[in-house]
Amino acid sequence: MADLLLNPITLTFLLVLFISASFTFTTIVLWVVIAYFKSSLRATYFEHRDRTLSRINYTQNEVPVLLGFFHPYCNAGGGGERVLWTAIRDVQRFFPYVVSVIYTGESNTSKEEILAKVKANFDITIDANSVVFVFLQKRYLVEDGRYSRLTLLAQSLGSLFLGYEALEHVVPDVFFDTMGYAFTYPLVYLLTGIKVAAYVHYPTISSDMLNKVKAKTSALREQKVYGKSTIWNMGKLIYYRLFAKIYGYCGNFADIVMVNSTWTKGHIENLWKRDADIVYPPCDTERFSELAIKERERIIVSVAQFRPEKDHMLQLQSFAKLLNDNPAFREEKETKLVLIGSARNEGDEKRIQSLRLAAKELKIEDNVVFEINASFSKLLDWMGRAKVGLHTMWNEHFGIGVVEYMAAGLIPVAHKSGGPLMDIVTEYNNKPTGYLADNVNDFAAHLKTAIELSPGEYNDIAVNARASVCDKFSELVFGDGVLRSLRRCLT
Repeated sequence: MADLLLNPITLTFLLVLFISASFTFTTIVLWVVIAYFKSSLRATYFEHRDRTLSRINYTQNEVPVLLGFFHPYCNAGGGGERVLWTAIRDVQRFFPYVVSVIYTGESNTSKEEILAKVKANFDITIDANSVVFVFLQKRYLVEDGRYSRLTLLAQSLGSLFLGYEALEHVVPDVFFDTMGYAFTYPLVYLLTGIKVAAYVHYPTISSDMLNKVKAKTSALREQKVYGKSTIWNMGKLIYYRLFAKIYGYCGNFADIVMVNSTWTKGHIENLWKRDADIVYPPCDTERFSELAIKERERIIVSVAQFRPEKDHMLQLQSFAKLLNDNPAFREEKETKLVLIGSARNEGDEKRIQSLRLAAKELKIEDNVVFEINASFSKLLDWMGRAKVGLHTMWNEHFGIGVVEYMAAGLIPVAHKSGGPLMDIVTEYNNKPTGYLADNVNDFAAHLKTAIELSPGEYNDIAVNARASVCDKFSELVFGDGVLRSLRRCLT
């Protein structure tokens, strides 16, 4: 009997049997859990739907369609929120029978306060009679600072609980994720069977992230370094690859996929194996295009939050090289670099302080201006005076700041990657709209070229750049794209 048990064939058979039994058991348990939660949502479906509609004055003759916008940070006031509110406004205009249900974690504020802020920040008017807010209590599960390890996975798993909380309040007819919580898609589909739409600003994980870790691991192997750092990077690579597989599986449950740029489209289609429509985000081109295109000062502006990925250090190094190679820019014709951005927390404050020290070490502190938490009027003042707009973030998914430079009449000098390369600083009417660079030398050279443009040359590029962004990135173009995609599930 013992010999039989030790037989390799028998052991293999027992192992396969054990794995099969475990898989079958897990599958049964999973489906029982899904059936339970599905039954729970079905039992309260009509009650919660009626309760939701009773909170507004719905006057249309058609049966209402509930379009659920999953946007836990709807009151943040950033570019993602401009996408949300512009989409809601346009849906209200063209689909009067659609009720927008906004799932948000802004539980410490009211509907009236949120809509007033939308009007103040974006000059967008929302009809309160076709909007319902569902205030979620579990938003803390997706907050950035909550997890110190395995952040991508932890936040994504947290979104499952937040997503279920949203469905518990009311199940919409269409679930529209506008913040990038892909793990909620299979949850919504398996529990409700409704259509899932997604607007993706950037992939949670990309091949660039994987390639970076892979390159670092390979370099350590080539150097025959097999310490903690090698093991850590190998573990990180395995973790990223597994997460990418799960992320791709979840994204495949989306029926309609919209992305904000060519760069994002490439990564999402590769990971999700779904076709994605490029719908450029709405940019505030109107207010910036009111600035006169005229003779500008020797001012270079950078408008970006003081986050590490914005690479302000590259800006300082490039500007230092510009001044060192062209002493007249520093002495006879004073040239300035103005860094405009917000300080959100202590980390940003420390980063700003280190940049001030770097400017001093590079001996350019007299030519660098820091504008922290500047008002919009102050921003407009600098944009109206400056000649050049500087952007140095590698592989930015879109680059709304570059669009604003061009709308304001600045000559962009942007990073040769991501959205600026593929979508924004491209030829228009067979003419250039700006410059691209990816290292200190090229940035310095292009800054010099842009600053030294004659009035006629500057006018030609600035006018063409403004026409380009107003044509491609307006709210009207965005609205057409969103409505074209959503029409498939709203009619």
